[in-house]
Amino acid sequence: MKKRSAKVVRNTAETQISLALTIDGSGKSKVSTGIPFFDHMLTLLAKHSLCDLTVIANGDVDVDAHHTVEDIGIALGQAFVKALGDKRGIRRYGWALVPMDETLAQARIALDFSNRPFLVFEGKNWSRIANVSLGRKKEFRVGLVKEFLQGFANEARCNLHVDVLRGDEPHHVVEAIFKALAKALDMACQRDPRVKGVPSTKGKL
Repeated sequence: MKKRSAKVVRNTAETQISLALTIDGSGKSKVSTGIPFFDHMLTLLAKHSLCDLTVIANGDVDVDAHHTVEDIGIALGQAFVKALGDKRGIRRYGWALVPMDETLAQARIALDFSNRPFLVFEGKNWSRIANVSLGRKKEFRVGLVKEFLQGFANEARCNLHVDVLRGDEPHHVVEAIFKALAKALDMACQRDPRVKGVPSTKGKL
């Protein structure tokens, strides 16, 4: 069966992004965004979704990481739309509950490739940790996770609910979110031989 893949190039005055996605992959990745902590999160996303992902980005990170993180979310969403095509035979829905170490940081994610973009994000302790900066050079602000998810949901045209149930360690909270997103994507994108045509009573997504 043909592998579902897509390439996206996004160039703006703030970022230049080249992204390649293969949904039916093995979790391989090549990621270089200029933001090492974010590279780590995207590598986790590929590994646990079993997608193959290449992301090469140059952005105005000397100003702030915001533009690069948001625009990669946009490009990744566009890639999923292209790779999934008319969505025939997919499960459409995906969900995951992922713990992260002793902190019991948990991310609960529900995803629907419905063609109706919407993000609901609720994070316990989020107001306390959103302005924490992570990475060796403190280049990744935790609040950028929501910006990434918003860009992704808009362009993937998916309904995305993210709940962080508990967690105190910012690194663990962010990592749990990316891993839960990965597992939900894996589930939603899987082909199910029982699904005939498009998984909607409307006959179109």
